[in-house]
Amino acid sequence: MTRVAAIDCGTNSIRLLVADVDPSAGTLVDLDRRMEVVRLGQGVDRTGRIAPEALERTLDAARRYNDICTSLGVEAIRFVATSASRDAENRADFVDGVRDALGVEPEVVEGTEEAELSFRGATGVLAGRHPGPFLVVDLGGGSTELVLGSDTVEAAYSMDVGCVRLTERHLHSDPPTVDEIARSRRDIHAALDTASAHVPLGRAVTLVGLAGTVTTVTAHALGLATYDPLAIDGSVLPVAQVLAACDDLLARDHAERAALPFMHPGRVDVIGAGALVWHEVVARVRDEVARGGGELTDVVTSEHDILDGIAWSVATR
Repeated sequence: MTRVAAIDCGTNSIRLLVADVDPSAGTLVDLDRRMEVVRLGQGVDRTGRIAPEALERTLDAARRYNDICTSLGVEAIRFVATSASRDAENRADFVDGVRDALGVEPEVVEGTEEAELSFRGATGVLAGRHPGPFLVVDLGGGSTELVLGSDTVEAAYSMDVGCVRLTERHLHSDPPTVDEIARSRRDIHAALDTASAHVPLGRAVTLVGLAGTVTTVTAHALGLATYDPLAIDGSVLPVAQVLAACDDLLARDHAERAALPFMHPGRVDVIGAGALVWHEVVARVRDEVARGGGELTDVVTSEHDILDGIAWSVATR
């Protein structure tokens, strides 16, 4: 048994998992799992740089996470940074700041490794409960990873579309206009056209969605009175119900979204774009499966994602 900490720093949020992992027994037991919206990717798509205030928000969170790791007696930490820090010209400032805060070197991983970590985290608990091949979709702030496989990854692709990136590019009105939504859809469709050349979407038997956008859409589809990870994790929803929840979130203005009891305040302005991405991904996979002679009727949501994958990777190093 090894006590490890996994930190996932994305475009919109930074998350921590402290867990006891036993690779020989194949068990991972949570001790602390938390998330803060720091919006590291604020303006990166437009300027190519991490904004000073966004960097400071992120490093403040990293220092708090260090205190938690120390108090829980963590033996090893892995800090994985994804889309925003991957794209930024001044990512060296981010790397230096994280090193000072946590004493470890942040790993700015490429999209393929990000996808593999997400796949490992999600399928570690899904295998045996649903048939493969799995198509695991990790929908983030700056990018969306699509990974196909059963026991191991067979194909993966990282699309440069995410809830923060699309919001900053196109969805400036509240609620979004028809033209803004159309421009966003064109970006998503172009990205999916490229992704489908790398990942055979039609081979999916079980579609699995990960990360904050997907879990929030699921909470909305379930009509939850509060954000309940136990109700969300492993939920299986009909495709039509997922698409309807996406459409409803996209059409709402910020005040209406903020009034939803499960909505994190840091997602209010970007959940519309995230819901639009998830809608188009689910619809495309459904159509590709149908073209191959199959039928995709349901969508699975998992609270186990890249954080779990990072924790496993630390324990098995």
